[in-house]
Amino acid sequence: MRWLLPITLALNVAAVAADEPAYGPELEGFPYAFPVQRYDFGSQRKKLHMSYLDVGPQAPNGRTVVLLHGKNFCAGTWENTIRALTQAGYRVIAPDQVGFCKSSKPAGYQYSFQQLAANTHALLEHLGVRRVILLGHSTGGMLAARYVLLYPQQVEQLVLVNPIGLEDWKALGVPWRSVDDWYARELKTTAASIRQYEQATYYAGQWRPEYERWVQMLAGMYRGPGKDIIAWSSALIYDMIFTQPVLYEFGEIESPTLLMIGQKDNTAIGKDGAPEELRKKLGNYPRLGKEAARRFPHATLVEFPELGHAPQIQDPAQFHGALLERLPR
Repeated sequence: MRWLLPITLALNVAAVAADEPAYGPELEGFPYAFPVQRYDFGSQRKKLHMSYLDVGPQAPNGRTVVLLHGKNFCAGTWENTIRALTQAGYRVIAPDQVGFCKSSKPAGYQYSFQQLAANTHALLEHLGVRRVILLGHSTGGMLAARYVLLYPQQVEQLVLVNPIGLEDWKALGVPWRSVDDWYARELKTTAASIRQYEQATYYAGQWRPEYERWVQMLAGMYRGPGKDIIAWSSALIYDMIFTQPVLYEFGEIESPTLLMIGQKDNTAIGKDGAPEELRKKLGNYPRLGKEAARRFPHATLVEFPELGHAPQIQDPAQFHGALLERLPR
């Protein structure tokens, strides 16, 4: 019953409260399910690195899927998707973007989706990968759209899972925040605030014990010695997301595009600072998914009526079944 959810969540919280971990600024101490590799490169006069997963199948089908994580996610959060794809014969590459998780977090970096796409392209060039199925979730969906606009010949198919940026929050009237304001907001991040947000948005009000691992992954960085750089990087990235919409260019994307939308999602960046009447209209994914499907020249829309912002985590069996049915083999 729905009324039991707060009690279940409280019990789960009590179970972890006595042993809440602290992780380093590059998520040191938090293990991924697959071996982590490192790509060193130069960008904006800085020596940087991207951590990434590169997992091969036992029976290759000759195709590679690149997974682009969201704002509050990492390469490691793709673990169920990596297993499903590799079992189906796909090679899977999942990077941590610069500014996130186990990758570099340069304090003076000029973040743009073009820059993150160029970094990812350099990684794929380094690995000798020429043609990919590109799958982006949440903020990774905005990055995936920008990537295919920059490198259209490399993308065999584009898959967007509850991408954010299907509406232009700034143009709709959501108040602008300075990077300093985002930074002050991020310094207040706790496990409790992460958990509350994820339950309401990622999992459509549901909660299961296995979700707690991803709460602690994020909260552990804010408890660790790199809290300041984590908050600052997050602030710079939020500014990038808010000020760099890509939806106006969806019509230029010629790659076959699969939109996979959990209908209970309500994500909208900056919504907490918007006037109440506007807030009610933002993040309407049943509407936004359909509108986005009309913008792309070659789109297929798959809707999950009972799922939220992270359908690949909330219901892996349903999500991966729908995904594998629609990927080229």
